[in-house]
Amino acid sequence: MNVIGCDREGVQMLRRQLGIRVSGVSVPAPITSFADMRLDSSASAQQMKRLLLQNIERSEYKEPTSVQMQAIPSFLLRRDVLATAPTGSGKTAAFAIPILANLAAGSGTGSGIRSIVLAPTRDLAVQIRTEFTRLAAGKKLHVTLLSKATAATIASQTKSKLAVNHDVLIATPLRLVHLIQEAKVDLSTVEMVCLDEADRLLELGFVEQVDEIFAACTHAKVQRAMFSATMLEGVEELAQTVLRDPVKVAVGTKNAGATTIDQKLVFVGKEEGKLVAMKQLLHEGLQLPALLFVQNKERANELYHELLYDGVNIGAVHADRTKEQRDDVIRRFRTGEVWVLICTDLMSRGMDFKAVNMVINYDFPQSAVSYIHRIGRTGRNGRKGKAVTFFTEDDMVYLRTIANVMKISGCEVPDWMLSLKKASVSKRKELLKAPPTRHRINTVSGYDLQKSNRLKQMKQSNHKGGDSENQSESQATSDDKKQVSAAKANDGKKKRKKHKKNTKNE
Repeated sequence: MNVIGCDREGVQMLRRQLGIRVSGVSVPAPITSFADMRLDSSASAQQMKRLLLQNIERSEYKEPTSVQMQAIPSFLLRRDVLATAPTGSGKTAAFAIPILANLAAGSGTGSGIRSIVLAPTRDLAVQIRTEFTRLAAGKKLHVTLLSKATAATIASQTKSKLAVNHDVLIATPLRLVHLIQEAKVDLSTVEMVCLDEADRLLELGFVEQVDEIFAACTHAKVQRAMFSATMLEGVEELAQTVLRDPVKVAVGTKNAGATTIDQKLVFVGKEEGKLVAMKQLLHEGLQLPALLFVQNKERANELYHELLYDGVNIGAVHADRTKEQRDDVIRRFRTGEVWVLICTDLMSRGMDFKAVNMVINYDFPQSAVSYIHRIGRTGRNGRKGKAVTFFTEDDMVYLRTIANVMKISGCEVPDWMLSLKKASVSKRKELLKAPPTRHRINTVSGYDLQKSNRLKQMKQSNHKGGDSENQSESQATSDDKKQVSAAKANDGKKKRKKHKKNTKNE
């Protein structure tokens, strides 16, 4: 359906069909083809449009997704945008395409930093840079990933007052804030700022850094945009305080998983049951490639060593790995050298692995948001995917939260799970602050471990007992020797007295 020339009722009907909800003043109609993008008539803008269409044609998506249909025309009108859409729905292209188009159509001089994209993790920033580079292929645009090296270059250029030319700067907040605080970067030329995984960037720890970046972007007409798969009410309210007259775009059911994902909960009893269930899945045959999520880096290493020799090409990625190690294992996973990748929530945000068929939550997620982002690594771009979540007796208190997400995502959930007592607010906050303490991932059962520990304690106790007995014996021997010496001394005294007495009598 082509909406160009459609009346208001026709546009609303199309939005309902696509699951698009909008709010705001004078929201533009969605596009149904990338060719419908309206750029100004300047030669540079039209050249960029032709180039974008060529590069899009070479990509895996030929037609715009729902979020792209509505976000792109809004962004092209230089409106602030707040967009939420399911994982794997093409949000990166939804802001990358209009940013590149606006750069070509803009009135900027071409010098300075013209647009900024912020991401919560370096790995996601690298992925965004790859998408921008691919879409801008054939056009001399400077897409820069802010790293230690590029930060030094920008600082040097700023100090020397040389012409800095960075059309798109992609960064994690803290690294950019360091440059701002040290007066080593000028952001007065920035025309557009976009937050990917906006809900994460507006949480405590990030929001102060984002505020500082916004304050440094002093361009009179700076445009701001925020994209995310999840957006809690408090975070959404905070987002709207920094957006001016925004177009709000929401696709699908709010805070739910993609309908393309088959979600399943598996009870494993106690912690030890997870490894048994995992090995059973491997034996039965996983839908490879697969991602395995655990709650921290220590458990990632433990699970890696337990599964290393189970006949599956396996890898692990977490915050303790160096940049080079993370890049290498991600590359090998993308190329099929690694079939199963063990990771923490570091990899759950925005990372786009094209062909992940299965996600396994080895450790229960700490929140509904974490769950949505984890399982969102599969079932992307309309493909089918599967998500399996292990839960133990200790996880039961939080089970209802995840069961509700599954229900609103269209999955079948047993009634008893939905009728479980809801975890208290304090319990949920406690879980968000820190994951629960879990036993070490080990092939040996908990019973055998306890038995082994008891035997060790007994041996240590016996050893100590033996030592104390030896000490007692040596002490007794020493005391005996002293007593013998004292007796001999007394006997000697008596003999000397007797000898003196006899001498006098004589």
